[in-house]
Amino acid sequence: MKEIYRLDEIATVLAATKDRDLVEEFLKSILTGNEIEEISSRWEIVKLLKTGMSQRKISETLGVSLCKITRGSKELKDNDSAMDKMVEKFNKY
Repeated sequence: MKEIYRLDEIATVLAATKDRDLVEEFLKSILTGNEIEEISSRWEIVKLLKTGMSQRKISETLGVSLCKITRGSKELKDNDSAMDKMVEKFNKY
């Protein structure tokens, strides 16, 4: 069976929804506890990287591997990084 990814539809509905609580409840209903933990960890890593915190300090603070942090660092360094744009949007709030 061919895998079907409908991230475009999910992105469209999330972008159009102005109700933060509804979006949070939707994410809780569609993601497992482990997926929520993983996404939240990656988000925290990139936010700390953007503050200039060293990878080693992030590893100590969050108890995550340097490999996981390096992945976030590489994503932030990519030209036109969506991750970087989203952290910048968050930092404006």
